[in-house]
Amino acid sequence: MDINTILFDLDGTLINTNELIISSFDHTLHTFGYTGYAREDIIPFIGPPLDETFKSISPERAEEMVEAYRKHNVLHHDDLIEEYEGVRETIEALAEQGFKLAIVTTKRVTTAHMGLRAAGLDRYFSTVITYNDVDQVKPNPEPLHKAMEELEAMPEQTLMVGDSHHDVLGGKNAGVKTAGVAWSIKGRDALQAYEPDVMLEKMPDLLEVVKDGRA
Repeated sequence: MDINTILFDLDGTLINTNELIISSFDHTLHTFGYTGYAREDIIPFIGPPLDETFKSISPERAEEMVEAYRKHNVLHHDDLIEEYEGVRETIEALAEQGFKLAIVTTKRVTTAHMGLRAAGLDRYFSTVITYNDVDQVKPNPEPLHKAMEELEAMPEQTLMVGDSHHDVLGGKNAGVKTAGVAWSIKGRDALQAYEPDVMLEKMPDLLEVVKDGRA
């Protein structure tokens, strides 16, 4: 791949926030009386924006539910997140090799930066595009276009890496190459069905994928 720019999703891609997210959804649903959701029912909520998910459950109380979710998520954030093997070393190597790097996430700005700091990744990303920075989130291409504009990057030299079909479709809609991650909580096969250009079995595989693409 002739790649010099890499856009990363955050949750489920660079940082293992799965248990934090599931715990926050479970807490919120129980708080508002929705007790019939098992873990497997919550997993599909991972990826889309919170307001979209909660509006599908209760349009009238969605705003309150988002606020309850966010309070629980922030309170338990650093206790429940985990690192994925090889992520920090891979990002450090990419930065040292001169790749342009950015985060493109549906998280809100505060928790996105909390996650980056907690994982020791904040120093590598001067461009962080969050829910608060755009009118339309992935799979709409707007956040990817915004990241590429800030980095002065060309779509044909850009790769989007993520754990969700929103990331793959967002990449396709923006005209960039796409890489899925096999550690997606929704399963490798579910992500492969959206036909990313590359499937990473572990994050260090990315170094091999882009090794000849530096500008």
